[in-house]
Amino acid sequence: MTELHTGSAAGARFIGDLRDALPPDRVVTRPETLEGLSRDKAHVLEPGRALVGAFPTSAAEVSTVLQLATEHRIPVVPRGAGSGLAGGANAVDGCVILSTLRMDRIVEINTDDMIAVVGPGVINAKLSAEVAKRGLMYAPDPSSFEISSIGGNLATNAGGLRCVKYGVTREATLGLEVVLADGAILRTGRRSVKGVAGYDLVSLFVGSEGTLGVITEATLRLRPSPLPAGTLLASFPSLADAAKAVASMPSVTPSVLELMDQTTIRAVEEWQHLGLDIGSAAMLIARSDTADFGRAELDAVEKACQASGATVIHRSIDALESEGLMGARRAALPALERLGITLLEDVAVPRGRVVDLVQAVVRIAEEHDIRIGTFGHVGDGNLHPTLVIPRGDLAAQGRAMQAAEAIAAAALSLGGTLTGEHGIGTLKRHQLAGEIGPDGLRASWAIKNALDPLGIMNPGKVLPPRQAIPD
Repeated sequence: MTELHTGSAAGARFIGDLRDALPPDRVVTRPETLEGLSRDKAHVLEPGRALVGAFPTSAAEVSTVLQLATEHRIPVVPRGAGSGLAGGANAVDGCVILSTLRMDRIVEINTDDMIAVVGPGVINAKLSAEVAKRGLMYAPDPSSFEISSIGGNLATNAGGLRCVKYGVTREATLGLEVVLADGAILRTGRRSVKGVAGYDLVSLFVGSEGTLGVITEATLRLRPSPLPAGTLLASFPSLADAAKAVASMPSVTPSVLELMDQTTIRAVEEWQHLGLDIGSAAMLIARSDTADFGRAELDAVEKACQASGATVIHRSIDALESEGLMGARRAALPALERLGITLLEDVAVPRGRVVDLVQAVVRIAEEHDIRIGTFGHVGDGNLHPTLVIPRGDLAAQGRAMQAAEAIAAAALSLGGTLTGEHGIGTLKRHQLAGEIGPDGLRASWAIKNALDPLGIMNPGKVLPPRQAIPD
């Protein structure tokens, strides 16, 4: 792999060529602008110092940026809306930050084929609103859907509240346009729902976090708008009881099945004043969009909650009340962020091991003396234990980092994964070998080297250094 150039002379030549090749408003060097572009929402990670920012508006302009970066050996950090939580969009020293936010055109919504073709800068909520006007739904709905971009969702393979039934971003992606490190423009995938010709390059790029190329257009699968949903809220005397309720309903797949622990409930209630029961140790929120407001499905959910000791069960078919409960869940992270610096974990385990995971999180919080608010997509085993660090408390930050390592290790020991939807970024790259093993790392590096032989694409993200791979 060729050494990248981050020095001032090479950087100056690159900036000059970039300004010659792109319209003036596409290239920025102002320090205050670069500072704002240089980090995502992984607050415990410090970014590097970017050289320049680029704001292309087309695949051709992205290609130009990457051709010049290849020529000058300049590292490239692709960036969407910056709502990521693993440091994947953090600047590295001497890089060009390539923002796709100006590529925000909805190219096509085809109701016959049930697809949308969009640029990476389209905001998730905007796409959802536009397809809803046509009686359709774009299923992936991360909690940050109002601010996160489709490109970022694709880069991290984002999930969301509906993923328990409809799957994560990869399951909704049919085709991609990707600009490779040398500037070549690759089109892969198709417009049809089915297709198995050749290697699955679409799935390779979805979740690759900008380390293999820059996604410049996506063909996305749409679904019919769901039926009106019924909602169930259940309160429990312990977090383990709520997890047991989920584990005891294996034949049920509601459209939403979410968990909030007492720390999270109290943080949301103190902020939003929604009337949540702050005395509950845990709360489950379930929605079903099957016929008759999901009556039969929610009957099964209610039965499981009763058997697991739920103290209060409330059901509603009122749309405003249901959306209010969804809003409470979506407010979990910002509510916890009001209490201090947050380190948001993102681990997933088989649904039958959720009880073990939540018990491990409670134990780890006590052992490391760290406040942890646990919430997440419990229906598919994906939880977000969120470690809250008092601002300015470096000792607590150190304990939090150790606790996060312990949570990830616990998830792996339960047959789970380091990340269900946020990605590896820089936050967890040192832990990746524990999940995929040395052979998995060697195969991953072989792919990386084939597509990015100079190593310019988001260096230092996802994969640990090759020399660190055990023999």
